Amino acid sequence: MRTAWHGPGDVSPVGHAANLHLDLSSPNFGIQEWYPFSDRMREVFPGTPSLRGGYAYVHEAPGLGVDIDETLAAKFPCRNDLPFWTLARLPDGSPARP
Repeated sequence: MRTAWHGPGDVSPVGHAANLHLDLSSPNFGIQEWYPFSDRMREVFPGTPSLRGGYAYVHEAPGLGVDIDETLAAKFPCRNDLPFWTLARLPDGSPARP
């Protein structure tokens, strides 16, 4: 059975790099979902995987190949807002379509 790893926009470059390492080590690799990262994300996360010619490439640095520029990241504080698409439950816990 072929793999099909999920790679949405709310997964960091570190998560995408981990997915790609799983792809590279799996003889049953099938397809990898991809989300294009902005230039800002690439600056904050040096070594972010890249997409060229329809193929995803990991950085060749040790580990997952992705680092974090903590000084630059501090300029973009995390917001704790819940994205609209995650609100799939009503206050009573029953499922709802966002």
